[in-house]
Amino acid sequence: MDIRLVQGDITEQDVDAVVNAANSSLLGGGGVDGAIHRAGGHEILEECRALRASSYGKGLPAGQAVATTAGKLPARWVIHTVGPVYSTNEDRSETLASCYRESLRVAAELGARSVAFPAISTGAYGWPAEDGARIAVRTTRDSSVTVGHVRFVLAGERMYEIFERALAETGTAPHS
Repeated sequence: MDIRLVQGDITEQDVDAVVNAANSSLLGGGGVDGAIHRAGGHEILEECRALRASSYGKGLPAGQAVATTAGKLPARWVIHTVGPVYSTNEDRSETLASCYRESLRVAAELGARSVAFPAISTGAYGWPAEDGARIAVRTTRDSSVTVGHVRFVLAGERMYEIFERALAETGTAPHS
């Protein structure tokens, strides 16, 4: 699998699927979630409301993933996944890893060959960036589901450097 790092805006990525670090309501929010809903337009929200009215009446559980249209985004689909809130009292690493695994599984089911991920849970959910990057890189690299191209879209130079170190630690060379 081709893994790349990009510093930029996930809503501008020309890939088959972008992953949304969603909240469980699926109805938009702050951070990446709000940006995707704003840039993608009402079509995303309409499909999310339909999901809430059918399969996900209580919301999307953390670690799971579901797809909708990408609306006005350059991508074809948005894969929504709910990352865990970081806790010092409980190890939620498996739930965070599940976000990446399940998103890749959904991408493969859709036939997506390229996927753009944000750094799930490392913003408002408080996950330490270094640990979040290691989990993201290892889970993606070790996934049994393969898409041709995975892109981590990172906001800011600091997060880019953290993911660059995580790639180096796992022996995964980023492609440019």
